[in-house]
Amino acid sequence: MKETELYPPVKSLLESQGYAVKAEIGAADVVAVRDGDDPVIVELKTGFSLSLFHQAVARQAITDWVYVAVPRKSGKPFLRALKENKTLCRRLGLGLITVRMSDGHTEIHLDPAPYQPRKSKPRKTRLLREFARREGDPNLGGAARNNHLITAYRQDALRIAAYLEENGASKGADVARATGVARATEMMRSDHYGWFENVERGVYQLTPNGVKALV
Repeated sequence: MKETELYPPVKSLLESQGYAVKAEIGAADVVAVRDGDDPVIVELKTGFSLSLFHQAVARQAITDWVYVAVPRKSGKPFLRALKENKTLCRRLGLGLITVRMSDGHTEIHLDPAPYQPRKSKPRKTRLLREFARREGDPNLGGAARNNHLITAYRQDALRIAAYLEENGASKGADVARATGVARATEMMRSDHYGWFENVERGVYQLTPNGVKALV
């Protein structure tokens, strides 16, 4: 399809709200004007793209009322893309319109508005706690977040594993005291990595996976 196919439904939508609408005014795809109001600009694209958002952000130098319009598609991939790009539009202060091409139905999902991010205190606390607890800087920025990422938790688990390898099956209290990992018993009991096994009440030893992890 072509971007021009989006124009008639978008024009009808704006005209139904009392705007006079014209296409290709300057660099803008669609411009709508109503007495006493700032102009509305709509950028048309056949799908979400970086260039669409670049164009829309550039139009914010003219007016705060800037929308992006794309065809509405069926299926979960589009719904996921719609949700993600709605979030992006909200952060950029843009509006979002979709057009159902089968019948020209338009839907305004979001109006332009200043973005006020809501900070999460619990997330900030977790971030700073992990930063403080992690020893050194063992990872590379941009590395894949896989099972081998070195976190403070993994560092503690490695300390426990090293102690068990050297000393054999041990009581949780002894491991905690020797390694300085206060939650050693809890970590061995939950066995997040599959490195520890309980041999008797309160006593744990290293599994073959734990030995491999140390290597």
